[in-house]
Amino acid sequence: MQLKSLATAKMSAKAAALLAAGALTLTACGGGSSTPAASEGGVKLINAGKLTVCSDIPYEPFEFQKDGKTVGFDIDIANEVAKDLGAELNTVDSSFEAIETGTALTQCDVSISSISITDTRKSVMDFSTPYLDDDLTLVANTGSGIKSLDDAKGKKVGVQQATTGAEYAKDKGIEAQQFEDTGLLVQALQAGTVDAALGNQSVLGYAIKDDPKFKSVEDFATGEKLGIAVKKGNTAMLEKVNGTLKRLTDDGSLEKFKTTWFGQTAK
Repeated sequence: MQLKSLATAKMSAKAAALLAAGALTLTACGGGSSTPAASEGGVKLINAGKLTVCSDIPYEPFEFQKDGKTVGFDIDIANEVAKDLGAELNTVDSSFEAIETGTALTQCDVSISSISITDTRKSVMDFSTPYLDDDLTLVANTGSGIKSLDDAKGKKVGVQQATTGAEYAKDKGIEAQQFEDTGLLVQALQAGTVDAALGNQSVLGYAIKDDPKFKSVEDFATGEKLGIAVKKGNTAMLEKVNGTLKRLTDDGSLEKFKTTWFGQTAK
């Protein structure tokens, strides 16, 4: 119950912030005196001199707070995109529901938050070239008796809401408990509130790597690939983002980022 209340409070806070930003955007557009977006290197930015990035925090090791700063694999990439634009990085904490529906792009130039590329999401936003392969996994307490997804039926399984993991659980007949972010999901797993968690290998594998009480019991080859999202039709920004990803791939930086945050397991 305590975790559920915390998740609800956090979701409400993020939703309120997003709605407020949306209201400001609508106000600016409605009076005929709206200020056009600032331009950096031929790309229009919402805020002059800043690349505003929406991200669901925490989602280790992609984005999380450490020593008062937002860090992680996605943040390293976001910093490189900002650098190529000659802009400062401005990270906005948004709910993943707002990110995966494209709503977050009303207040951000791009969304970088371990977003799996799906046909449904492609209908409301445009995606960069993929920057990471990330299939699903089922993680369970070693004393739970869960060794497969079939074993998990009838048990307490947690997922992050609005994710491919949540959709996969539903398709497989798992009545999962949904959490607003993976931080709360991992807390529930560690506290024993849930017996298992279903989600992306990168995040859940990172969360349990130093804890012998948990293990990955089954992987699911879903072919998921992660991409950076931009507003539908924003080809100038998309080209810049893809240019940065190509540079990072060609000079080996992307591989270094993967090793830093995932070890040798990321693809």
